[in-house]
Amino acid sequence: MKKVILLLLIISQSALANCWDKAAHYYHVDPYLLYAIANVESGMNPYAVGQNHDGTRDVGLMQINSSHFTELETRGIDEHRLMAEPCTSIMVGASILSGMIKVYGYNWEAVGAYNAGLKKENYPQRMIYAHKVWKKYQQLKLAAQY
Repeated sequence: MKKVILLLLIISQSALANCWDKAAHYYHVDPYLLYAIANVESGMNPYAVGQNHDGTRDVGLMQINSSHFTELETRGIDEHRLMAEPCTSIMVGASILSGMIKVYGYNWEAVGAYNAGLKKENYPQRMIYAHKVWKKYQQLKLAAQY
């Protein structure tokens, strides 16, 4: 039984690794950047739920904000899927990041907008968040060299 559980863990980790690469390739972003965002957002917890001061909530591995739910439901993606299917959360997160990149260009302000949004007055929050992701990104890139 222990061997079966270990095998399932190895297979699921391998499948999840493939999700990062697929999402990164499809949306033209660095897979390490997506992974860094997930680390900062949820601590890699696919069942994470965060309540925000504005009444919205963030769910899943990539902490998808509830402001996106109506649009996602038109594509058959609901809150449950975002938590139960980490690959779905990764793809949605990559899509949101890609949208921010279209606004700001491929830079750290776009990364900050993933969390803090597009409002002009949120610039300081974007930069604080971007710095957190940048630090995690640097750690991941360094670890990947070894």
